[in-house]
Amino acid sequence: MHSVETFGAVDGPGVRYVLFLQGCPLRCLYCHNPDSWKLTDGKKTDSKRVFDDIMTYYSFIKYGGVTLSGGDPLLQPEFSSDILRRCKVIGLHTAVDTAGFAELEKTIKVLEYTDLLLLDIKALEDELCRKITGQSGERARAILDYCESVSKPVWVRHVIVPGLTLDYEMLAKLAEYLSGFKCIEKAEVIPFHKMGEYKWEGIGSEYTLKDTPAPTEEETEKARQIFASKGLKI
Repeated sequence: MHSVETFGAVDGPGVRYVLFLQGCPLRCLYCHNPDSWKLTDGKKTDSKRVFDDIMTYYSFIKYGGVTLSGGDPLLQPEFSSDILRRCKVIGLHTAVDTAGFAELEKTIKVLEYTDLLLLDIKALEDELCRKITGQSGERARAILDYCESVSKPVWVRHVIVPGLTLDYEMLAKLAEYLSGFKCIEKAEVIPFHKMGEYKWEGIGSEYTLKDTPAPTEEETEKARQIFASKGLKI
């Protein structure tokens, strides 16, 4: 595991216990947790110990729930699914925050105990997705297709970065694509920020977006309205 946020308010509905797991196969240019990339850098634990810690906050999160984030929790499917299974037994709402770059077979194992999938769509175009993350978005799209087939609720997240994804024509194409999925309950437009830039220095990696500005409020709102115009809840 990487870290814990005991009173999370943005990673799913209500007040939540957010467990950030170690390890991620992607190398996103704007990653704000690059210290979570290497699986071996995390703290070793087991699902029972994690669940026992969750239970100490039960009175605060019983109307919210538990979210697994990262890194990427799909990189540790057995560990993640057992934590979620334990939470489901006692009626806690469960969510998983992922970029969807794991094999579908591993993902299904985790989704079995997941009430809500928070899916980061980096880019609809595979070439741009590879530029941002190092991989195509094929697996993320396959996961979204699966969620549609089983009616698994999804909140889509998309980061807008000037010079990369802040392109209104591409945003319209993405919104049109997402509008075809009944499983998507919400589509969040997230403005790029550089709050994790110092962490790149800490791991000795170059932060190539240091001169990239954050989107303005007007640019962010225009992107959101593009999503809304396609019938997506923002």
